[in-house]
Amino acid sequence: MNKIGIFYSFKSTKTAKAAEKIKEAFGPDFNIVPVNAEELTEELFLSFTNLILGVPTWFDGELPNYWDEFVPALEDLNLNGKTIAIFGLGNQVEYPENFGDAVGIMAELVQERGARLIALTSAEGYHYESSKALVDGEFCGLILDQESQPRLSKERIENWVNDLKAQFN
Repeated sequence: MNKIGIFYSFKSTKTAKAAEKIKEAFGPDFNIVPVNAEELTEELFLSFTNLILGVPTWFDGELPNYWDEFVPALEDLNLNGKTIAIFGLGNQVEYPENFGDAVGIMAELVQERGARLIALTSAEGYHYESSKALVDGEFCGLILDQESQPRLSKERIENWVNDLKAQFN
């Protein structure tokens, strides 16, 4: 099994906790390597074949600063041969008009550069107005709402990781 990089901000408390739970859900048979997205370089990003990106939605549907700063480098990368899964946090009650948008923004960026996006999830059970993460009735990854649905996160993570285990090669 190739190593799997899980990229997130070590300073973003809720995203970091979700990343830890994702890593735990994989169990000891998978080599999950945490990478601080705030210290990301092109070389480090490209050193992984399988990547999990932690992309919370900030403000009114924006990428966090650390991902936004990496976008110019990302736009120049060839991601053919890379398999990418995305998770993010959003708040469907306070920001229903752009719930989980950052997941959709990142999904579009990596797919346009040739990455294979995996582990889409159902939008069932969420209550929001719109989301850039929604494509053909599914989210482009796992969206967790720790503000209004924290009790659903454990099961959502476990189901998503089971899907990932089957799709990462």
